[in-house]
Amino acid sequence: MDAPHIARRLALALQRHAGLHGSVEDLRRLTGGATKTTWSFDLLTVDGRRPMILQQMPTMTASASASPGLAAPKLDAAEDARVMIAARAHGVPAPAVLAVLDVHDGLERGYVTERVEGETLGRKLVSDPAYAGARRAMAAQAGTILAAIHSMPVAELPFLQRLSPARELEVYAGLLARTGFSHPALEYAVQWVRKNLPVDWPDALVHSDFRTGNLIVGTEGIRCVLDWEIARVGDPMQDLGVLCMRTWRFGGAGEAGGFGAREDLYAAYERASGRPVDPLRVRFWEAFSNLKWAIGCVRRGLSVRADGSPASLELCAVGRRMEEPLWDFFQLIEA
Repeated sequence: MDAPHIARRLALALQRHAGLHGSVEDLRRLTGGATKTTWSFDLLTVDGRRPMILQQMPTMTASASASPGLAAPKLDAAEDARVMIAARAHGVPAPAVLAVLDVHDGLERGYVTERVEGETLGRKLVSDPAYAGARRAMAAQAGTILAAIHSMPVAELPFLQRLSPARELEVYAGLLARTGFSHPALEYAVQWVRKNLPVDWPDALVHSDFRTGNLIVGTEGIRCVLDWEIARVGDPMQDLGVLCMRTWRFGGAGEAGGFGAREDLYAAYERASGRPVDPLRVRFWEAFSNLKWAIGCVRRGLSVRADGSPASLELCAVGRRMEEPLWDFFQLIEA
């Protein structure tokens, strides 16, 4: 479907779902892939120009809840939108959802949100002098935002899967087994996680991908939290562990996202949530998340087309990066 055709359908969808009348202008595709296709555009109305984002999710990537145990949880477009709507209602800076698309719109499943201006590129955020002030604030901001996410009432979102640490290991070990790829370091990491699973944790809504690269940042700090499609109910310490992974520091010195101090993240979280951070559980999830990313690299690297040829040179290159999170995993468990 070409851009002019999408623009016409998009204008009709916004009129139908949100009562917004106008023409779609400057429609530009930002990213594309197996999970989402993202478009930036402006809706020109009698009241002025409104910046927006369209995200499309092909039907084939609908929620993994339809086939539990076969894949990691992934929300469909309507569920993703509902989580963001609930998050904003709870004071979390999530994208403002304007319309949720359906089959009658002819645009695949997806949703439209307001567009938030800012930077998402990790290397720029952790090194550019223009964001020095933001870096001083972001660890505390992240702790406060995560505390708000973890206090969201999950009863309002009954479609979310609950993943205990043991269940999450079962899912990812199963994904690795289905690749047929065998590696001693991966096998050791799986066994280490199995032996060190937490036995007690409070259930909470977990973003599960809260990290540099999924945050829109301005010079004052974090403006918006993106990519909610793998949210689940689980151990809240998981989010702190993911944010502290070396992979998502993009070369920055700060242990929290490459931009700040782990201590500042923890202190802000405790102030905002009224609950103590468990450093050992955070480190467990940091290690486990490195294993999950290593498995993700393997799966991407082994991706093939219908004829059996490698899916792309880019995915092959991602596959070779398996060793980086594995190195980080072993550094963590030795420490």
